[in-house]
Amino acid sequence: MSKFKGKTAIISGGAEGIGLSIAKALGEQGMNIVLTDINQQNLENAAKELEESGVPVLTARLDVADEEQWKHIAEKASERFGKLHMVVNNAGVGGDSVSVENQEKKGWQWTLDVNLMGVVYGAKTIVPFIKSHDEGGWIVNVASMAGMGGFLHGGAYNATKAAVVALSESWYEELSSQNINVSVLCPAFVKTRIYDSERNRPEQYKSEISSPESNNSFLKKTKKMIENGIEVSIVGKRVVEALNNGEFYIFTHPGYRSEIQDRFKAIDEAFKDSEKSIALKEVPNQ
Repeated sequence: MSKFKGKTAIISGGAEGIGLSIAKALGEQGMNIVLTDINQQNLENAAKELEESGVPVLTARLDVADEEQWKHIAEKASERFGKLHMVVNNAGVGGDSVSVENQEKKGWQWTLDVNLMGVVYGAKTIVPFIKSHDEGGWIVNVASMAGMGGFLHGGAYNATKAAVVALSESWYEELSSQNINVSVLCPAFVKTRIYDSERNRPEQYKSEISSPESNNSFLKKTKKMIENGIEVSIVGKRVVEALNNGEFYIFTHPGYRSEIQDRFKAIDEAFKDSEKSIALKEVPNQ
């Protein structure tokens, strides 16, 4: 029997893409699914699809940047299913794809509030519910390969995804002794609509960016790479596999291994340079 059967997962950004893929995969394992998203219509469509597959579903509209909404979701989920066991912090936005000099505060704030603070609020709200019983649980934070190494014109996105990786590492150390397993999912290109995040940008985050032609070309290239990415259904299955194996870093694109190794090699070389530094010759080896 699956260790997930009869337990409850709350998934943010679950109405489509990676979030829905994870919901389907966990539903197949017998979990109750609390599906949340900022888009009500997409949420209803996704819930219907899950229910037709026999998955117990509770839906609720959620802006992950609002901590009070998280509290409301947790209460509703607890009333419906009882114990809560998992939070999948999936909701995210692509942010503004611009050069250094074209970055604007509102674009940064939107990306920070959703990609980073949404993860913080999700864990902060749900972890006490997981701790309230002795069955343990899971936190799954969705970062990106960008969290392992940034890409051109993706300043806010890169920064928030790197922060989610670091945050997950911190929570892993904190919660592992309390039977709460923390994992961070770092996919590369997957067939989702992350390139069209603008459709869900709230009015208070609207900026005045006038993208240069070179940036438009970059966005078109990014969209094409995403559309040529792996099928989103693979991601949910991979997450279940990784959770069963107790994996912390969850990767979906083995081909990126060499790029990450190159980064770590460069970091190691930088340490070697510091060992030869005249300025550091009096610094103790600590």
